[in-house]
Amino acid sequence: MITKVSLIMLTLVVFSLHNFLRAQQIKLLTSGTNTSIRGLSVVNDGVVWVSGSNGTVARSTDSGNTFKWMTVKGFEKTDFRDIEAFDATTAVIIGIAEPAYILRTNDGGETWEQVYENKRKSMFLDAMEFWSPDSGIVVGDPIDGNFFIALTSDGGRTWEEIHSFNYPLADSMEGCFASSGTNIRKPDQQAPVFVTGGLHSNLVMPGKKILLPIIQGKETTGANSVAVKKKHTLIIVGGDFSKRDDTTKNCFISTDRGNSWTPPQTPPHGYRSCVEWLGKKRWVCCGLNGVDYSLDEGNNWRYISQESFHVCRRAKNGKAVFFAGGNGRIGKLSPL
Repeated sequence: MITKVSLIMLTLVVFSLHNFLRAQQIKLLTSGTNTSIRGLSVVNDGVVWVSGSNGTVARSTDSGNTFKWMTVKGFEKTDFRDIEAFDATTAVIIGIAEPAYILRTNDGGETWEQVYENKRKSMFLDAMEFWSPDSGIVVGDPIDGNFFIALTSDGGRTWEEIHSFNYPLADSMEGCFASSGTNIRKPDQQAPVFVTGGLHSNLVMPGKKILLPIIQGKETTGANSVAVKKKHTLIIVGGDFSKRDDTTKNCFISTDRGNSWTPPQTPPHGYRSCVEWLGKKRWVCCGLNGVDYSLDEGNNWRYISQESFHVCRRAKNGKAVFFAGGNGRIGKLSPL
């Protein structure tokens, strides 16, 4: 039986949560630059790196108040879809296609060393994930039915392609979306997992594929991003990027490392290219038509901004949350 006191307490909790969501805003830091940003790495509350089209990289060391923009010499036409930064001076970027490149800097982006090149036809690198300063992985679209996988154990200085039989074969017209650098993640103490899209959409891990319930069946559909909370809780987002406002099967939640999935009660408000766990029960996702926020493990999503972003990331060592997208757009969640 609900008492009067219980009802009052419930009302106060709902009111507080409503006010919290209303207070969440995206502060736009930069825009108008001729680059589409899909790579974003937030080292801590002060150091932020981004990468994008036209060979562009930018870095901030003052919490995003100012950015130093740079074009990587010799790679002016390369689209750098993902970046992993380790501190204010060291970062790794991937250039996606024909040939595919991986570059590394240890002087804040003043110079870049080419540490990997692949000229194979149809090469397309999609995303990169590091789970320590030394250990990382890059995933690419299938070649002859095999997903491309390469590993590093020295902080991105060298990369080794691994035998494709460690991962299942790709289905026909199945690939990965290089939309935010977040289609691959590593659960705690577990092997990396990645999500795919197209005619088929799966969660892929060594020796196993799990068919996802997300919308699929067209080249523009499927899972774009996966985020992990500790070992077992995963949220995937995506949809149909040709229908930016469509909420059909665009988000699913798993609490058993992908073996079963449930839809949210209130889904994000359209196609979403990135999802990020912010701590406790809080999650955020973004896409072409805005940003959604959840306070209850992704079961209900609320619109907090209609600003378009491709990627959102929380600081690896801190609380700051940044966003990046088209036309050099960079934003920051406020308040934290």
